[in-house]
Amino acid sequence: MSDLLPLSNDNQAASSTLLPTYTRSQLALRNGQDRDEIWVAYRGLVYDVTRSRLWKRGNHYEHWAGQDLTKELDQDAPHTPNVFDKFPVIGHLA
Repeated sequence: MSDLLPLSNDNQAASSTLLPTYTRSQLALRNGQDRDEIWVAYRGLVYDVTRSRLWKRGNHYEHWAGQDLTKELDQDAPHTPNVFDKFPVIGHLA
């Protein structure tokens, strides 16, 4: 049996210590307009949401990619933070 497991949220958090750290300026460039990548940050982690059809234009309802969405989502998101479980964690936000 393989020792490799799919990354669950718990496994992502454990392996995230090996991930790079990105600045807010680097995150801002991944807004779906300046570059092809579409990234968002939440609670100190950077997620790649490029493959999500809901983020294709760099925004999802009133939320914009390339930003730290922690404050907005903790205040008024209609869903739980588990919505990020389906996206890869690619780094830490500085």
